Amino acid sequence: MQVIGFVGLGRMGRPMASNLSRKGYRLAVYDVNPEGVKALEDLQAHGCASVAEVAAQADIIVTMLPDSNVVRDVVAGPEGILANAKVGAVILDMSTIDPVTTDALAKLAVARGMTMVDAPVGRLASHADAGQSLFMVGASDADFARVLPLLEAMGSTIYHCGPVGAGTRTKLVNNYLAVASCQFNAEALALAQGLNLDLEKTLDVIYGTTAFNGQLKIAWPAKVLSGDTSPGFTIDLAHKDLSLVLAAAHAAKVPMPIAAAAHEAFSTARARGFGGIDFSGMLDAHCDLAGLKPPRLKT
Repeated sequence: MQVIGFVGLGRMGRPMASNLSRKGYRLAVYDVNPEGVKALEDLQAHGCASVAEVAAQADIIVTMLPDSNVVRDVVAGPEGILANAKVGAVILDMSTIDPVTTDALAKLAVARGMTMVDAPVGRLASHADAGQSLFMVGASDADFARVLPLLEAMGSTIYHCGPVGAGTRTKLVNNYLAVASCQFNAEALALAQGLNLDLEKTLDVIYGTTAFNGQLKIAWPAKVLSGDTSPGFTIDLAHKDLSLVLAAAHAAKVPMPIAAAAHEAFSTARARGFGGIDFSGMLDAHCDLAGLKPPRLKT
């Protein structure tokens, strides 16, 4: 049986690796936090002391890491995956990073007789817990077929978006709309609050017009509008993704003035101490900026 390596056992990576282990995959795992490794060892995974130890024994190495710099170090560093994995190994990166980094690492992998797949994750940590993640995959047809069973064990919706790099680029487009809509919604509901409108009646009108959007209809009533800003996806992470969106847009010479404005709004929220809450909490951040009481649904 093939060995699956898994590096990065944080809030998203741990449930994904747990689902793989529960479904019978042999796992070799590593995280800088020993608690994450211990949790997987309790599920019969083999805990490793380093990335190099994971890479040396794995046929497919999954990475779920916080940013481009960490992915670059883990994959291409002197003690990283490329320096220690076997020829023919596949690197399956599920992080949300700069597409330029994905492209560069994919080239390095080919030079070492390996291949790379980018499969960033849609949906939230709660979906990862339930094995219902969405994956946007950039891969050759052969590599997509090779990693598909793993993705099916961790998620419920999988899109093959094109060659290597297409998954990461699709994720940026998707996250731009999801994150920017939080700023639109925050401004709209803060305006409604400032105009002394009834929240429920205002939402009824919005839901019946083309102003409707999934964040406002599905996510917000369960989160910020019910007073829950515990993080599923933080304002800090949303700000990071907007930074990646703008960098990719600049590289492609695509003007994105709304993205730039949303990025500055998220920067302001972080500066005012809201970075660690759920990104639906942009409503509370914007109301705080305007000196308004955040609106809540009636219980």
